[in-house]
Amino acid sequence: MSFKVTVLGQEKTLDTKTKLLDLIGKNYDYICASVNHRVRELTYEVYFDADIRFLTVKDQDAIRTYETSLRYLVAMALHRIAPVHQFRFSYHVSRSIFIDFPKDKKVDLQFVQKLEQEMKLIVNLDLPFNRMIVNNEEAKKIYVERNMIDKLNILNFRPEKTVHFYECDGYLNYMFGHMVPSTGYLKDFKLRLYAPGILLQYPRSETKGLIPPFEDAPTFGHTLKESHQWAKITQADTVAGINQYVLDDKVVEFINVCEHKHNKMLVDLGNAIETQQDELRMICIAGPSSSGKTTFANRLKIELMSRGLKPIRISIDDYYLPQSQAPKDEDGKPDLESINALDVALFNQNMLDLIQGNEVDMPKYDFKIGKRVIGRKLKITEGTIIIIEGIHALNEELTSLIPKNQKYKIYISPQAQINLDFHNPISLTDLRLLRRIVRDKKYRNSSAEDTIGMWPSVRRGEFKWIYGTQENADFVFNSFLSYELCVMKRFALPVLSAIEKDSPFFPTAERLLRMLKYFKDMDDHWVPTNSLLREFIGDSCYKDVHD
Repeated sequence: MSFKVTVLGQEKTLDTKTKLLDLIGKNYDYICASVNHRVRELTYEVYFDADIRFLTVKDQDAIRTYETSLRYLVAMALHRIAPVHQFRFSYHVSRSIFIDFPKDKKVDLQFVQKLEQEMKLIVNLDLPFNRMIVNNEEAKKIYVERNMIDKLNILNFRPEKTVHFYECDGYLNYMFGHMVPSTGYLKDFKLRLYAPGILLQYPRSETKGLIPPFEDAPTFGHTLKESHQWAKITQADTVAGINQYVLDDKVVEFINVCEHKHNKMLVDLGNAIETQQDELRMICIAGPSSSGKTTFANRLKIELMSRGLKPIRISIDDYYLPQSQAPKDEDGKPDLESINALDVALFNQNMLDLIQGNEVDMPKYDFKIGKRVIGRKLKITEGTIIIIEGIHALNEELTSLIPKNQKYKIYISPQAQINLDFHNPISLTDLRLLRRIVRDKKYRNSSAEDTIGMWPSVRRGEFKWIYGTQENADFVFNSFLSYELCVMKRFALPVLSAIEKDSPFFPTAERLLRMLKYFKDMDDHWVPTNSLLREFIGDSCYKDVHD
């Protein structure tokens, strides 16, 4: 029976199953394809009516395929030049991947050059990635033979009875994602010595398919290192390790250990602020979407009150300009992520007046009518510390009238360092997206499609306004809780599963569902009411925390 496909704007009639690759020929610009809104490898065979869109490195879904394949290439090259099975991939500074090696492995410029040469050799050979399916028992044998114990551990939590492997010139591995057809597609990458390991840079969709310039971020990098060290100590650096707490009936213990980590960071932060209390007049809190800024600000306020300090919270959101005056984004819609959407001059003057002891008529932004209305009168006493939180809180332009020595800047974000196995890190961005999907459903009755649809705009705002300010922070608060994906799974599954397969947002939902399926369920009963996680799943002790 014949069927019709639309390719590159042209309709074709086909009579037999046809590989996507055969519809366009070997064009290395195309990484994968969207077939009726589902991401498919180029080796996929189409046999039904389909709208096919071939994706390049300018597309986010293609970049995920490229990055997955690139990690395979690195692992294969390392297997050839220096068989080391325990190296670990993790997401790191400058939108790159960090390759971490055992302490006894010497990594220097010579080793980096050798690895790069081997990778380029494999790319030039254009070796095919051959997909194969084996049952779980056969997969276990393969992992044991190759000393991939970390992959063996996660296999125990895989609901399917089979495993997909990719074979390339005798090398076997599985990267939990789509792959390009052959190594020849992976010409674009950079390796950089970043002691004690190596950074792997690759094209990014947000830079239009180019490798972004390297920008070191030592503060951010140090936080990631601390996060991984703590995860290793608590055996929570892999999904299998986290799941073991459920299997051992130690859920309450694990939740409390994770929450205590947040408590300790708050105490450390309180100590740092208390030692500077004679000078400080303002605490500025910023971070990307769904970092838990609001709950954190509430908890910090209580921490400071316990030390006899007098903190007061002021919302930056009350300084939005009327929507008619807001700048427009690239889609022509009001860009509320831009600092130019705020009345920066009024905010600066109000903060300065408050600090100088003057009474101020504070504005209140009414989101229903899209403009400011009259708010409260406010006058603070000497020694009061103003707490502000928002995506622009660390931007000097917002508080330019306040001397730097009177401000303490805090950057907050979930810095997860969890791997499915050593070769497959979990995305920090996907974690925040899950938080937002769950929160938006809980408090705004928004569908997952609505949230996913807004996410690209949110991400553009983060790259433009937030990430460049994180290195200016005096303190970085890691808001990740190692148990949270086990708890959020129950809230996220029904929302994500409601997305139809023909939806343009289905690929994202499918990817998130594939990740969540490996986590064992945890009931939220034991999650404290003041936990940052409550900001997303509900039942927080803080009023209107979801705002």
